[in-house]
Amino acid sequence: MITQSYHKMELLHHFHSVSVILLLLFTSFSSISSYQHEQDPSITTTMEQFSGYSIHEPPHSSQPISISSLSLDARALHKQFDELAAFSDSPTPSVTRVLYTDKDVLARRYVKNLMGIAGLSVREDAIGNIFGRWDGLETELAAVATGSHIDAIPYSGKYDGVVGVLGAIEAINVLKRSGFKPRRSLEVILFTSEEPTRFGIGCLGSRLLSGSENLAKALKTATDSQNISFLEAARSAGYAKDEDDLSIVFLKKGTYSAFVELHIEQGPILEDEGLSIGIVTAIAAPASLKVEFEGNGGHAGAVLMPSRNDAGLAAAELALAVEKHVLESGSIDTVGTVGILELHPGAINSIPSKSHIEIDTRDIDEERRNNVIEKIHQSAIRITKTRGVKLSEFSIINQDPPALSSEAVVKAVETATRELNLTSKLMISRAYHDSLFMARLSPTGMIFIPCYKGYSHKPEEFASIEDVANGVKVLALTLAKLSLQ
Repeated sequence: MITQSYHKMELLHHFHSVSVILLLLFTSFSSISSYQHEQDPSITTTMEQFSGYSIHEPPHSSQPISISSLSLDARALHKQFDELAAFSDSPTPSVTRVLYTDKDVLARRYVKNLMGIAGLSVREDAIGNIFGRWDGLETELAAVATGSHIDAIPYSGKYDGVVGVLGAIEAINVLKRSGFKPRRSLEVILFTSEEPTRFGIGCLGSRLLSGSENLAKALKTATDSQNISFLEAARSAGYAKDEDDLSIVFLKKGTYSAFVELHIEQGPILEDEGLSIGIVTAIAAPASLKVEFEGNGGHAGAVLMPSRNDAGLAAAELALAVEKHVLESGSIDTVGTVGILELHPGAINSIPSKSHIEIDTRDIDEERRNNVIEKIHQSAIRITKTRGVKLSEFSIINQDPPALSSEAVVKAVETATRELNLTSKLMISRAYHDSLFMARLSPTGMIFIPCYKGYSHKPEEFASIEDVANGVKVLALTLAKLSLQ
């Protein structure tokens, strides 16, 4: 009996020793797992097999993000707007930041630094589109993208485009602070040259990403007003170093599962109606026309009125015809603008012998817009007959199709807005954006926030930090929802 009791005690002591050793081993493995398991997954697997416990929770949960956990650093974001605006070739409060200039390069560096601080991996393509990526739990899936531009036309404001870049980086920070883990990777894009300021090509970066063969070809010979080539300018900024074939920038359709852009409205509707968020359902696209008339010219006093062939009046009459045909479309969504009207020789005492006119007409309905273009053309022909002038040019510079927002993206934005208890409305964008071309690559949508009196492209452009914060939170929640799909 004594021997049996001794053996039982010895056995119990042995089991206790083994348990202590297992506990120590488990504790040791747990302490190193936080920094080793990502480098060597076998450690975690071995540890779990040895201990019999699951060390980590399952890698993905479709639980919705908690609204109360969305924490935004509004003060820091406001400071970033001011800091970025300082990279300007015009004095405050205006902002001038033209493609590939020194100030543009410095501004790009500033944004890349913010991406790095946010923990994003940063890359740039051959023309300077900048991508900041937060890897999701399933990196093989197509990512969800967001972003906008930071270039600014001369003497403009500090919010156009910038809200969609700095706001996107902060949206990533908001999600990280909340503890959210994306299933699909999230990517912030800074698009090169949304404004046509330097080379006359709007949405240059996103247009090229969408696979425009014509643009890739045209950029090989494109020059600015100083006769500096696009490739020369790009190389001065550190891009296109060893490659003239810019088709390497093209992205494959399906690269992104969705794209959503945050932007100021650039119109007064949201402010006038006291609403926080605009949910964009369609983006109007411009068609740009170039028209030139030629007349006889002559001395302003010597040539009698019945004998004149005035190219200036021909251009003026066509400008009024543009307004007439746009209004005849029957839709408030059809707009037309004569933005350039130049006369030669341009002297007060000389009858214009040549006139140059450039027209912008837009609509969310492509057929309706194209009908307006045709009517403008017919009016130009009629004017040549009634005024005895020559129509030396009538050309369509570009004729991009409008884009409809994806129902899935619109729904995600609507749901996010509702969950945040913000007021909103469905609306269209009459201005075009990089989203117009991203829609050729993936399902796309836009989020608008109010701006003061609808001002844009001028120093008075302004969006309150509260409205920016609302937009960033809607964007963050939308990205979270889209990343889990």
